[in-house]
Amino acid sequence: MVAVTAALIGFFAFVIMRVTTPQMTTLFTDLSTEDSSGIIKELERQAIPFELRNEGAVIMVPKDKVTRLRMKLAEGGMPKGGGVGYEIFDKSDALGTTSFVQNINHLRALEGELARTIRAIDRVQAARVHLVLPERPLFARETPEPSASIVVRVRGALEPQQIRAIRHVVASAVNGLKPQRVSIVDEAGQLLADGAATDAESAVGDERRTAFEKRTQKQVEEIVSSVVGAGRARVKVAADFDYNKITQTSDKFDPEGRVLRSTQTREESSLTADNSGQVTVNNELPGNQGDSAVRAKDQSKKSEETNNYEISRTTKTEVTEAGRVNRISVAVLVDGAYSKNEKGEMVYQDRNKEQLDRIAALVRSAIGFDQKRGDQVEVVNLRFAEPPAVAPLNEPTGFLGMLQFTKDDVMYVIELGVMMLLGLVVLFMVIRPLVKRILASEVIPALTGQAVPALADGSAQADGAGGSGQVMLPGGSAAATAIDVAQIQGQVHAQAVHRVGELAERNPNETAAIVRQWLSEPAET
Repeated sequence: MVAVTAALIGFFAFVIMRVTTPQMTTLFTDLSTEDSSGIIKELERQAIPFELRNEGAVIMVPKDKVTRLRMKLAEGGMPKGGGVGYEIFDKSDALGTTSFVQNINHLRALEGELARTIRAIDRVQAARVHLVLPERPLFARETPEPSASIVVRVRGALEPQQIRAIRHVVASAVNGLKPQRVSIVDEAGQLLADGAATDAESAVGDERRTAFEKRTQKQVEEIVSSVVGAGRARVKVAADFDYNKITQTSDKFDPEGRVLRSTQTREESSLTADNSGQVTVNNELPGNQGDSAVRAKDQSKKSEETNNYEISRTTKTEVTEAGRVNRISVAVLVDGAYSKNEKGEMVYQDRNKEQLDRIAALVRSAIGFDQKRGDQVEVVNLRFAEPPAVAPLNEPTGFLGMLQFTKDDVMYVIELGVMMLLGLVVLFMVIRPLVKRILASEVIPALTGQAVPALADGSAQADGAGGSGQVMLPGGSAAATAIDVAQIQGQVHAQAVHRVGELAERNPNETAAIVRQWLSEPAET
C-alpha cells in the first residue's frame, strides 16, 4: 500500500510538472561561445528559464517569450555573430592609439562586417574573411592590387550565382578590389572560386549556358512527364554556345539602281587655210619662189560628252553578341507502361514506336529544333531500375490548416493526450481495485462484529442447557445467514470463512455444541 501510494504520487507529480512546464522553442542557433555566454548571462539576469543544446550552440526558451527576448537582445547588440565589427571603435581611446593600431582595427572591423554580411546568404553557416590591402610604396609608379580570401561553412552546396554574388559583395565593399581577386574556399578545402585574374565574361557565359540547360530540361521534363507519368522520365540537355563577339560591316552596290546626276557636253571645230604668202623656210629657198600651186583648206571637228550617275549603295553593320546557341542536344529516357495481369500483378510493357515518335515531336517543338544548326533529339524507352518517385506530401488543409498548427504544437497535444490516457489507466487499473479492496476489508469486521454478540447469546443458551459456561455461536439460522452474506460478497467470502475457521479452532467445545444443535433441529419445510 505504501509503495503503490508513493508511486502514484510520483506519477501524478510528474504529469503535473510536465503539463505546467512551458513549451520551449529555439531562441538562436549556431551561436559561438562568446555569444552563447553573453545571452545566458542576460537570461539569468531576467530569471527566464532556458535550455542548452548542441554544446551551447542552440538556446531554447519559453515559446511565449521568444519574440520579446529577440528584440531585447538585439537592442543590446547580441548576438554579435562571433566576429568584431565597427563596434570596435565605440569604446576605443582615439587620443592614445597610434595610426598603426587604427589601421589594424579598421581592417578587423571591415573583415567582421563582411563576414556577417556573407552569413546572411542562404546555405552559409559561418564565414571568415581575410583582406590584403597593400600600401603604395614610396617612389613607386604602380600600386599593388588588393586581394581577399574567404572561407565558408555551408549547408549542402553553393550555386554559381551565389559564389559570384559573394565575390561582387566583397569587391564592392573594398576600394580598388576586383571580383577576380577574391578567392573562396569551403570547409572541406574545395576551391569554389580562385583569385586569379580570369575573364569574367567566360564565367557569365557558363552561367548563362547552365541556366539555359536547366530551363530547357525543366520544360521538356514537364511535357514528357504529363504523357508518361510523374517520375517516369529523365531528361538531359547539352547546349553549345558561341561566346565570340563579332562585328561585321558590308557595303553592297546595285548596278541597276542608277540615277543621272549631271551631264557635260563639249564640242570643238577647226579650219586650216592655204599657207601662200607666209614666210617659211621653204619659201626662202632658191628655186621655190615660182611655186604657185594652190592647196586645199584643212577642217577638223571634235565633240565630248560627260555624264555623272549616282549608284545605289547599302552599308550593313552586324554585331553578334556572345552567347549564341550553336547546337542543342537532348536525351530523353522514358519508362514503359505498367498494367495488371489476370493475377493482379504489375506487368511491364514497352512503349511502341508510334508513342516514342510523338514524344520526340513534342520535344522538338519544345526546344525549337533547327536541323540546319545540327540539333539532335534522342528518345529511348528503357525500364527503370527504381520505382517511380513518390509525390511529395501536401501541406495540411482543413481544420489543421485553418488553425495553422505547427509540428511542435501537434506533438505537444499528442504528449498531453498520452499523459491523460496514462492517468486514466492508472485510475481504473490501480486506484479503483485498491479502493474496492479497502472497502471490502471494512465489510468483514462489520460482519464479525455482528457475530460476537450472537456468540454471547449462544453462550447463555449453552450455559442454561449444558452448563458448560463457555461462549457459544448463535443459532443455525443466524450462522447460515452470515455465511450466505459472505458468499454474496464475492471476494469477502474466503476471508469470512477463514475467520470462522479461526473461531472454531479457538473454541472447539462451543463449535461442537453448535453443530449438535444444528443436527437436533427439525428440518424446515
